[in-house]
Amino acid sequence: LSTQRQPPCAFNFIIEQAVLERHTGGEQVTRELFDHLLEVADRHWNVELQLMPLRKPVHAGLDGPIALLETPENRWFGYSEGQENGRLISDLKSISILQQRYAKLRSQALTPEDSRALLEQMRGAL
Repeated sequence: LSTQRQPPCAFNFIIEQAVLERHTGGEQVTRELFDHLLEVADRHWNVELQLMPLRKPVHAGLDGPIALLETPENRWFGYSEGQENGRLISDLKSISILQQRYAKLRSQALTPEDSRALLEQMRGAL
């Protein structure tokens, strides 16, 4: 009987600072959100969190949120969502474009370390 464990999935998130600054749900909910994000970033080595700073008026994510997923068989899918629709993307050329945008977004966002520092600063300001 094999006891080999599959490595956990890697998760990478880029969150707009403006979304966090909105304080949706009030200060208590926002405080809990910051605490949760900081805990996840600290405790889970397979989760990487980056913030897109407010002072970045133009970036590769302005067309809206995207999600990229790689299956165990190394097949890529994308998902984009609007107010009244969502779209699963499997076309190889479209996936390539989304991967390029995501790579650009990662380079435009704060580093994980700087993102953590900003989250701590925002948490302390509540």
